[in-house]
This record gives sequence, structure tokens and C-alpha cells, in this order.
Amino acid sequence: MPASPASTDWPLNPGVAEFDALQEDPARWIGVVATLGARYTAAPAAAAGGGTVLVALLGRELVLKLYPPFLRDHFAFERAMLGHLHGRLSLPTPQLVDSAEHAGWPYLVMTQLQGMPLDRAWPALAQQDRCAVLRSIGRLAAEVHALPPGPMMALAPRWTDFLQGQRERCLVRQQRTGLPAHLLAQLASFLQGPVPEGQDVILTGEYTPFNLLHQDGGLSAMFDFGDGLVGPREYDWLGPLCFLAAGDASRIDALFDGYHGRAFDRSRRKALLRLLLLHRYSHLKAQVALPGWQDAPDFTALAASIWP
Repeated sequence: MPASPASTDWPLNPGVAEFDALQEDPARWIGVVATLGARYTAAPAAAAGGGTVLVALLGRELVLKLYPPFLRDHFAFERAMLGHLHGRLSLPTPQLVDSAEHAGWPYLVMTQLQGMPLDRAWPALAQQDRCAVLRSIGRLAAEVHALPPGPMMALAPRWTDFLQGQRERCLVRQQRTGLPAHLLAQLASFLQGPVPEGQDVILTGEYTPFNLLHQDGGLSAMFDFGDGLVGPREYDWLGPLCFLAAGDASRIDALFDGYHGRAFDRSRRKALLRLLLLHRYSHLKAQVALPGWQDAPDFTALAASIWP
């Protein structure tokens, strides 16, 4: 077995800014991850971009995800999710190979899935194929939501606590991410309205084009569960409704056709928009695939334009 990777220059307990700087410079961390990966395969390690942790592909078979200590809760949630979902859905999810720790940083090794990231495949898809993909996403979300939360309940924050924390940080986040000034001025009063409520379900938060794979004309797999939660199902609708269906009624309807063949209740658009503003990664400029949305005079008009 290879020796443990040297930790002389490895940050033992970095803050968010220090970790972000490390993540953006793969040359600083790929050697450590490669040494960890060599315990499982002789294949070379290659840094994989995106995400919120350090991710490397180990050849074509495995993936290694290394979590900073401040995201240990994400590590624990994803480890449990991999076991909870694997083999229970119509699409494959990664299979857990091992979990371990390096210098206080937990990591997971899992199987690598086949397909092209949906965000790369999407621009070339015709409208009918995009609607077919959204139906598949709806079916997949319905399958996950039908599973009992099981061990995930103990690993996720209480939904009410999570939402309260998001409310407290919402204004600062929306200022930082560039919500237009005229909407910022209306934010506090708008957020006083209701948000979706309902039965607790497993929320992967990952029905976005960055965490779905596409192959042979359709969806082929789903991955990445570290930032999952347990709460009302509407939270999981936001990814596809914003990244893939925004501004297009037929795509919106296709998503909900896949989700138990239900119709999208457009009377609840404002409640959904409040939830979007309170989302863990709320960033409308990056999430709403609808040119000109910033020109909406108020949140009521914005909700109607995003989800016609």
C-alpha cells in the first residue's frame, strides 16, 4: 500500500476563503488526492472542476471526493445518501467504494458513471428532446421523494432551522450575488409571504444540469448529494425549473408530467420564488436561464415570467 501523503503544507483546518483558494489551484492538491487514490487503483488522478469540494477522477472507473473539515456534515450526508439511493432508482447513482480520512479531511471513493454532463449536452438538444429530458427528471425526482427519509433525517438540519438561517442571511446573499436594486428594496416585504410546506422528503438538490448525465438520447445517471436536505419537495423542483425550463411553459409542463403526471400549480409561483431566494445557493443571475428577468418590476411579475 502506498505511504500516506505528506501533510507538511496541507491546511489542517482551513476557513472558507483559504479552502476556495486551494480548490481553485489544482496543482496544490492533486498530488495528495492522487496518493490517496493510488490505494484503490493504479489509474492516474485528474482534477474535476466545479462543485464545493475537491474532486478527482481516478481513471475511468472511480471518483474521489475530499471534503474540508468544515463540510464534514456534507461528507456524512453524501456517504449515507450513496447507500440509501444505490440500486433503488430507475437511473444509476454512484456506488460507495470506501470512506476514510486524511489529515482531518474526510473523503469518499465511489464508482464513476457514464455519460456527458447535461449542461454540455443541453444546448444541442431540440425542444422535444429537452421536454423528454425534463419528463425524465420529473420521474427521477418523484422516485427519490417516494423513498422513506430513513437515516437522512438525523443527518440533515431541521427544515425550520435551515429556513430560518437562510432568512437571516438572505439580504446579504442577494446583495452579493447581484439581485437588482429595485428588487432588493422589495425583498423584506416579499419574504414575509408563505413558502411551500408539506411532507418531509429526501432533497438531493441536484436535479440540475451539472449533476445529471446524458447519453444515447436521454438521461443516464445522477450524482453529487453532499448538500442534500430533508424538507418539502418543492425545493427540489427549483433546479430544473430555473436552469432548464425558465420562461418556457411546455418545458415546465413536461417536468410535472414526469412528476406523477401532475399539473404545475401556477398559483404557487410566488411561494416558489420565495423558496428560490432562500435556497442554499440562491444566485438568480447564475440560475435563471431567462434573458431579461432582471427587468421585471416586482417579484410577482418575476415569478410569472420565469414560470409562465
